[in-house]
Amino acid sequence: MMTFPIQIVTPDGLIFDGQAERLFCRTIAGDVCILARHCDYMTALGMGEARLTLEDGTVRRAACIGGLLAVTNGAARLVATTWEWAEDIDKARAEASRKRAEEMLARKELDARELEMAQARLKRALVRTSVAR
Repeated sequence: MMTFPIQIVTPDGLIFDGQAERLFCRTIAGDVCILARHCDYMTALGMGEARLTLEDGTVRRAACIGGLLAVTNGAARLVATTWEWAEDIDKARAEASRKRAEEMLARKELDARELEMAQARLKRALVRTSVAR
């Protein structure tokens, strides 16, 4: 299968720079799969599992939370707010975050902002626990 160059960066620095056969990730409009020779494309990223298929067929999974994906002149650049490879996710920490968010949501006295923040925390924790499995 053909490959394309891709860079993945976060505020912490370069996460990946190499060739890939395919990139699958969640955008704000739904899931997208980028292959070699993809048309120029730009979108905001959502929150979900991302999968990067490398030249040798290895599939690496990651939790991707927000950011931007751009494909120009056959090269992809993904700038993620948060990108965690599955093998780097601390499962116990992710599970503890999920429990804390669920406990916060169970409280009755949350105002609208607190409710929105608790829901976002729960969604992030669920993505991380799902990818870590």
